[in-house]
Amino acid sequence: MDRDTFACATKFFRDYSGLPRGASCQPHDHVDYIEKPDTFTYADFFKDYLIPNDPCVFSAKFTEGWGSRRNWVTPDGKPNFEYLLRMFVDISQHSVDQETVEGSSFCLLCRSADHLALASEWAQRVYVSGEAVVPVANCDVKEYNSNPKEHLKLKEYISYWKEHIKKNYRSPRGCLYLKDWHLHRAFPEQDVYTIPIYFSSDWLNEYWDAIKVDDYRFVYMGPKGSWTPFHADVFRSYSWSANICGKKKWLIFPPGQEENLRDRHGHLPFDITAPELKKGNVYPRYAQSAAPVEIIQEAGEIVFIPSGWHHQVYNLEDTISINHNWVNGCNVAIMWSFLQDELAAVQREIREWRETMEDWHLQCQVLMKSYTGIDYKEFYNFLKIIAENRIFVLENHHSEEDASKHCYRAAISGLGMLHAVFDLKRTAKVLTSLNANEDFKKLNPESLTPPPHALLHRLKAAIDTALL
Repeated sequence: MDRDTFACATKFFRDYSGLPRGASCQPHDHVDYIEKPDTFTYADFFKDYLIPNDPCVFSAKFTEGWGSRRNWVTPDGKPNFEYLLRMFVDISQHSVDQETVEGSSFCLLCRSADHLALASEWAQRVYVSGEAVVPVANCDVKEYNSNPKEHLKLKEYISYWKEHIKKNYRSPRGCLYLKDWHLHRAFPEQDVYTIPIYFSSDWLNEYWDAIKVDDYRFVYMGPKGSWTPFHADVFRSYSWSANICGKKKWLIFPPGQEENLRDRHGHLPFDITAPELKKGNVYPRYAQSAAPVEIIQEAGEIVFIPSGWHHQVYNLEDTISINHNWVNGCNVAIMWSFLQDELAAVQREIREWRETMEDWHLQCQVLMKSYTGIDYKEFYNFLKIIAENRIFVLENHHSEEDASKHCYRAAISGLGMLHAVFDLKRTAKVLTSLNANEDFKKLNPESLTPPPHALLHRLKAAIDTALL
């Protein structure tokens, strides 16, 4: 981060409240297309898209060196099923050791026997008889506000997909879509893709990699006609999505525009193209809604979806994509605002038991974590790890060898010392708000290590020293 970008970011966020932003939350009629990697810098992306929270599309030139674009695609641009079967079906040659098992999403911070048993169960679902197992959604079935999922062997899914194509994209099993496959976690040694520098300040995966619990890196594979219902991304994070092959259509709405799509009960629609949205007695504000921004994403292109932009996505062809969710200093306040809203919703749901339920406020945290994947204490731990990595880089910036031993610290160092200072300033801002939050105070925060006030003091000292 150069001084001009640092000054721009500091000025913008000085009085920023943390509410989702983007195109001033007004209707948007176009999305910028970034053509040339050699003339588009990290500073350009930071100032023109991260700070204003606006979407953009990167050309296929940004992904042309990726292994997946070379190997996962046939010469005529179709999914290379034979290569995928060869690499990910017979995986007996791949090492799946205890570290992989203990690093699974089911093995949490406490390495108890129960958690290891759950991790072993996860491993059995990911690797069965030497074959990869993948999560698959049925696009033809609605279950609450999403599609029901099952786990299939990758070989079975590819067999289904090939048969689906032969039968003119019809199947008694419905339209099945491989979604949210943690391929990077399962096969870290594979040459699949390289994260573009624009998305390298990735706090979500930095944190979950550090505690070896989960990650937010996914592979999606699906036939023509597969789709994802209307939603905004986890924690109101950013996302980037790169098409390895195929074509997608995105329908996206700036933050706030989705409010006109709610039904009379306040619920968002499953499908924004459904005819029933025009029923004024069911969707009373639909007539006031603006048309979505439409993006057609070609093979090789990357779409950047900012925080809080609701979207619905269709595969117009047989498509494979790489998707990451990520948070950084520009949208961590949006994440914190989202968590407060989620806790408030839980508290409203069980408010009638407030006086009779023992430790009601703790139960609210448990329920929020079951819905969102995180509670206030873990959010504090998230901020702590992000802060500690940047403090380390600032205090050891003359020692490149120390930073290089830790991939995220190396990435932080590579973005420059001012970027680390910016990150700490944003972390301090959100940590100050968290520390003053009445619900957080009820969780005995002084028992945390270090206590929040001590971490905040260290944060501010590191910022002051760096700016001397």
